[in-house]
Amino acid sequence: MSQRDFLGAFVPLKYLLMATVGTLTYPGFALLNRLHIRGGEHLLSLPDRGVLFVSNHQTYFTDVIALYHIFAAVRNGHRESLGNPLYLFNLKVNVYYVAAEETMRSGTIPRLLAYSGAVMTRRVWREGARDVSRTARLPDYASIGHAIDAGWVITFPQGTTTPFAKGRRGVCHIIRQFRPIVIPVVIDGFAKVFRKKGLIFRKVGHDLTVRFKPPISFSDPTNADSMLQEIMTAIEQV
Repeated sequence: MSQRDFLGAFVPLKYLLMATVGTLTYPGFALLNRLHIRGGEHLLSLPDRGVLFVSNHQTYFTDVIALYHIFAAVRNGHRESLGNPLYLFNLKVNVYYVAAEETMRSGTIPRLLAYSGAVMTRRVWREGARDVSRTARLPDYASIGHAIDAGWVITFPQGTTTPFAKGRRGVCHIIRQFRPIVIPVVIDGFAKVFRKKGLIFRKVGHDLTVRFKPPISFSDPTNADSMLQEIMTAIEQV
């Protein structure tokens, strides 16, 4: 990777930010609570680029931060838990996540976290507290495509932390256009432990689980409705 990634972030500074956030949040995932990794073996055979993680969504930021931790931990030999925090010296830097512009510009912490790899897009169905209906911006799709070409991308098809919200078809267009390997992720326990916004604990002493499933092989990749149903079934909490 060059000294600047496709978002324009200076890579050493991005690494330093990720390591700092990782150091500050490690106790909440590994000491005050217990983060369990399931299916970590599915990460080991993935290429360095061209991977899309589709996940359910429980909090604005800790979901993504936990995945950043896990990607580094697994590549450093920790398959079931985060283990020794020395993995923070060997982070995977080319990781990105799709996030709403209004979320990442809503305060100092979100603006800072945006530099860790946020691909910011405009919501097409909601703006603030209002329901809207508008077309997606083509540059948003292009940015997600560049991120997929550059590394691993995390997206939340529901586009909201509201439980059982329906998925959005945009993720299907991304998959059909850029053809990434699609890995389903199911997270659990985050809504109980963390506040929805920010990095503040609600409770401690609880189990957190992140489960990775094998890549999805879509039965009909020409049918967006069928694809979306398969994705939502794969990331459903059971």
